Amino acid sequence: MINTADVLETINMIRQENLDIRTITMGISLLDCVSEDPKRLCDNIYNKITKKAARLVETGGEIEKEYGIPIVNKRISVTPVSLVGGAHGEETYVEIAKTLDRAAKNLGVNFIGGFSALVEKGFTESSRRLIAAIPAALSESDLVCSSVNVASTKAGVNMDAVRLMGRTIKETAEKTKDRGSIGCAKLVVFANVPQDNPFMAGAFHGIGEPECAINVGVSGPGVVSSAIKRAGDCDLSALAELIKRTAFKITRVGQLVAGEAAKRLDVPFGIVDLSLAPTPAVGDSVARILEEMGLEVCGAHGTTAALAMLNDAVKKGGVMASSHVGGLSGAFIPVSEDEGMIAAAAAGSLSIEKLEAMTAVCSVGLDMIAVPGDTPADVIAGVIADEISIGVANTKTTAVRLIPAWGKKEGDSVSFGGLLGYAPVIKLNTASPAKFIARGGRIPAPIHSLKN
Repeated sequence: MINTADVLETINMIRQENLDIRTITMGISLLDCVSEDPKRLCDNIYNKITKKAARLVETGGEIEKEYGIPIVNKRISVTPVSLVGGAHGEETYVEIAKTLDRAAKNLGVNFIGGFSALVEKGFTESSRRLIAAIPAALSESDLVCSSVNVASTKAGVNMDAVRLMGRTIKETAEKTKDRGSIGCAKLVVFANVPQDNPFMAGAFHGIGEPECAINVGVSGPGVVSSAIKRAGDCDLSALAELIKRTAFKITRVGQLVAGEAAKRLDVPFGIVDLSLAPTPAVGDSVARILEEMGLEVCGAHGTTAALAMLNDAVKKGGVMASSHVGGLSGAFIPVSEDEGMIAAAAAGSLSIEKLEAMTAVCSVGLDMIAVPGDTPADVIAGVIADEISIGVANTKTTAVRLIPAWGKKEGDSVSFGGLLGYAPVIKLNTASPAKFIARGGRIPAPIHSLKN
């Protein structure tokens, strides 16, 4: 039986509290596109993507109108390109990126992810070529997103890959310096990467996935913040229960949209990602949730504890609301994409060290953080190594999306526009880790990885 109060509550969430579906992402396998001829390879990729996703944007629009639920992004993820490019040279990988970009623009989607490589235990020749092509690929495309998985709890940390990604991020920043080094906003370095993630820049279609799948990412920081505000001065147990109930309602909306999209596109339903994904809009901030819980400002002592509780309650409430939960599922803390995080960082309350501590208890990691453009590659690699080690040691996904903004220094800001927002350039510890990073090799997997 339909409960009128529930219907009205959902309408209010949409109208007043920024509830939306952050993305419908169609995953597409490209494994059957492989060819020794570069042109045929690119043609195969373009034809398959444009055929499979031909109705994705249209269908998303239909569901928006029919149910009155905003769907902010329609996206595509593909098989990690390093598995498709094979023995082709670096130039062909750049052409593949341009092909992905052309297909995405033709279809009208917001982003396409999967210019990716999995190198947690070592490099293949194809993965080396893809990583070498990343700076050119991201500078010569607009909608392509790239990711590299450099570590896992089972394999340990590939420090050669960490060092290489420090250099790659620097080169990407330089190649897109005329646009605020925006290429780095489309490049993420992972540990324990999920293969069904609908969120960019880390989305790709994993090798264990079906031919095609629909994955949906929900949102709703504003809904949670409003619920906490209405609750008043209750204790933390009651607050956790309230967040669980709110997350359940948000996720049910995601489950509805995911099921409808999969049915109308005749594609298997993959997962709902429970993540609270913020935006630069006022009223749509994870930082403001933490402040509503009782912190004077995000970054104050107590922030990590509040975030841990929020993340746990969101998962407990959301997992009951969907038949298949996956992706990242938790609370995102991207600095440039969260109005409250931007304010806290600009005020000096939120440092890179505090953000790193917070990533131990939430989804993703050091995300969308602008740092001085003259930051050495080895320092960037050191930041990656620290963050990735948190994921490996805690058997969780962590990631780094740093933007060394070309020509910018601490205290400046850089703007990316749209959902990518803008960010104050924050201070890094520039004491050199170069000798440690240069040792290379692999940091062995932790003992608790031996679970067989």
